[in-house]
Amino acid sequence: MHKKLLFSFLAIAISSYSTFAQQPKKPNSSEIYESIQKLNFLASVLYVAAHPDDENTRLISYMSNHLKARTAYLSLTRGDGGQNLIGPEIRELLGVIRTQELLTARRIDGGEQRFTRANDFGYSKHPDETHEIWNKNEVLSDVVLAIRQFQPDVIINRFDHRSPGSTHGHHTSSAMLSVEAFDLANNASVYPEQLKTVSPWQPKRQFFNTSWWFYGSQDAFEKADKTNLLSIDTGVYFPLNGLSNPEIAALSRSQHKSQGFGSSGSRGEQMEYIELINGSLPTDKTNIFDGIDTSWNRIKGGKAIGDILYQVEKDYDFSNPSASIPKLVEAYTLIQDLENEHWKTIKSEEIKNIIANCAGLFLEVVANSNHATANSKVPLSIEMINRSDANIMFTGLQLKDSERKKRLYKRFPLKDNIEENLKDTILISSRQLPTTPYWLTKKGTLGMYKVEDKALIGHPETPREYTATFKLEINQTPIEFTRPIVYKTNDPVKGEVYKPFEIIPEASAKVSEKVIIFENDQQKDIQVVVKSGKDNLEGYVQIAHPQDWNIYPEKQKVSIANSGQEQTLVFTVVPPKNQSEGLITPMVHVGDQVFTRELIEIDYDHIPFQTVLLPSESKIVRLDIKKRGENIAYIEGAGDVVPESLQQIGYNVVILKPEDINTETLSRFDAVVVGIRAYNTVEDLKYKQQELFDYVANGGNMIVQYNTSRGLKTNNLAPYKLQLSRDRVTDEFAEVTFLNPEHPLLNYPNKITTKDFEGWTQERGLYFPNEWANEFTPLLSMHDKGETAKEGSLLVAKHGKGYYIYTGLSFFREFPAGVSGAYRLFANMLSIGKEDISTEESLKN
Repeated sequence: MHKKLLFSFLAIAISSYSTFAQQPKKPNSSEIYESIQKLNFLASVLYVAAHPDDENTRLISYMSNHLKARTAYLSLTRGDGGQNLIGPEIRELLGVIRTQELLTARRIDGGEQRFTRANDFGYSKHPDETHEIWNKNEVLSDVVLAIRQFQPDVIINRFDHRSPGSTHGHHTSSAMLSVEAFDLANNASVYPEQLKTVSPWQPKRQFFNTSWWFYGSQDAFEKADKTNLLSIDTGVYFPLNGLSNPEIAALSRSQHKSQGFGSSGSRGEQMEYIELINGSLPTDKTNIFDGIDTSWNRIKGGKAIGDILYQVEKDYDFSNPSASIPKLVEAYTLIQDLENEHWKTIKSEEIKNIIANCAGLFLEVVANSNHATANSKVPLSIEMINRSDANIMFTGLQLKDSERKKRLYKRFPLKDNIEENLKDTILISSRQLPTTPYWLTKKGTLGMYKVEDKALIGHPETPREYTATFKLEINQTPIEFTRPIVYKTNDPVKGEVYKPFEIIPEASAKVSEKVIIFENDQQKDIQVVVKSGKDNLEGYVQIAHPQDWNIYPEKQKVSIANSGQEQTLVFTVVPPKNQSEGLITPMVHVGDQVFTRELIEIDYDHIPFQTVLLPSESKIVRLDIKKRGENIAYIEGAGDVVPESLQQIGYNVVILKPEDINTETLSRFDAVVVGIRAYNTVEDLKYKQQELFDYVANGGNMIVQYNTSRGLKTNNLAPYKLQLSRDRVTDEFAEVTFLNPEHPLLNYPNKITTKDFEGWTQERGLYFPNEWANEFTPLLSMHDKGETAKEGSLLVAKHGKGYYIYTGLSFFREFPAGVSGAYRLFANMLSIGKEDISTEESLKN
């Protein structure tokens, strides 16, 4: 019974570690040969770090493509707490994007991808804080589980477990947990509930992927004792694909587009260093697997398989890969008799894929739509083709659907280069839940995702519910190939485009704005967009709201003829007289069902199309806010919702492109706001600085939001000296002290108090300046526990007739969260210097 459970889990794990709805890979002859080499290498390496983009793609690619080892990256988080350079998605949706970027990277460098349930809650300065917020025991159990599942011979940590407080707390925590899990994974008394599906496992060695950077300087590294260090030249060249290992690694690294980590490939020697921290040092320091049997002989019954497969590798015909099929099938049969379920499952999948690739076998099931709803029937188009002279017989098709039965088809041979097409349908169960990232289905905590189905822990994405298993006989040997059902279409520009086949709800709804700000007690109309997942949707919509708010009408009818279409309904929201806030949720009633979730689609060219279901909620805020000025120019940076947020409180916001920045254009605006990381990402801005400074000198307001201290396009950020640092305050509850409480910016037109810093989310701010000219006035002081005060979060300088303001406060996070004080403070920043706009306005106040 235990072996059956183990095999079932591994089969699911392996199938789920491929990314769904990508155009199917069609390996060439050289790639098939390399896969045969990997088939004959039985060793595993697990690389461990904290976030997407922390992994060393040079080492992962080297282990996978040069040594041919099975290699995986365990990222403890999905990167929800980072910034997004390619779009507006943050938090959970950014985590979905970064998950897919990792999977895309692994498809390039040859690795696999795994995760824990830890949530990236933002920057942490010490692992003690990280472990407290994450729930250390649960994350440690996930690391132990990953080791037991993957069974690595070698573990490599990206970060040093011995230096807490010297870098991001998540970084050090990842190494500390990995070191602790090294021996725990082999202790059957630790997390014994895991042993229903996995076995204890003891890795042989554990390393820290060090470099001169961790020693402080190249000189210090040269002088360091290197007794326990292995040096690896990862700059190897692969003539079969015409790329060096660093070039492959750069292609992989460049998939982290949301983080702006595009990388140029390099050629020639490139040294990596790994320091032994657990296990025995290899006698041969040029071989990380020294003393570990990496041949088929390492498993009982493996020698006979190896004798066949080493000969297949030796005799491989690059011009005719199908010549290897008879021996591959013979070895496949022997693999099915192995007692070692771990390697049996892994190598069965590997050799099946090689057999299919050698035969040029193409198997695909395409739905007529990229989505369906529960209790519906979906037409399918099935394509099969064998592009070799191999003896292949089609014997049946198993569609995994609510009927769970094998389709009865007549047996027929798949002849060389003759396409076979079939038609069928699947029935979606009436109890089928919609497709969405499994870690987002239940509300978690600040530091942990909640995953009720423990079998899903570690999976990079939700396993496909609907698949097709092709039953074939190859050289009279039954072999099954399972493929996910997909959707594909032809785009006039992109050509053949694949999307995953998703199950969606019959209805979903969203309020057009995620935060709705009422600057006074005047009512506002809001739009509720209802999307139908089926034809002929009939029902009505109500909106749940706080008691002191009113919404009219109470309900409205919805009627949508076709699946995928939307209907927009307008409701009137009446705020209370006094400051108040709460959540509203549209509820779509269809029959006896009520739908309260929003269907979100994420569509970027570098990752597969994603469908995410989240609770449909919008925050409504009745603000006590005053403002001056009307017209704001916004220069976009790395993506945020500040422009939309300013529009919410009544400003007229115009997106200003760098090429349109000139004296005449700027003169039309009361203030210019520069978006987050604009000076890191917008090259042309460095040529426009003087015109912006002249605008300030002529009486305008210029507000510059945070930039990172590294990678600036210009050092001329301000009209006076201003030096950025890595100073940040990560505690969103950190006390805020007013350094200049009488300064106009803290008093006009809104009186700013410490109450305005309540309810902030994730952090106070980041990358504060730590040096500035005397012309600047610092307004706020704050610090994290145990640190010195940071006074660079909000700096104001009078320049000519206007004001230049630099702020590292995280408005880009607070506005989407509807934090009242953030809006009031920003309104003051926009209004500074406009105390005497008109007598009429003065009288009004």
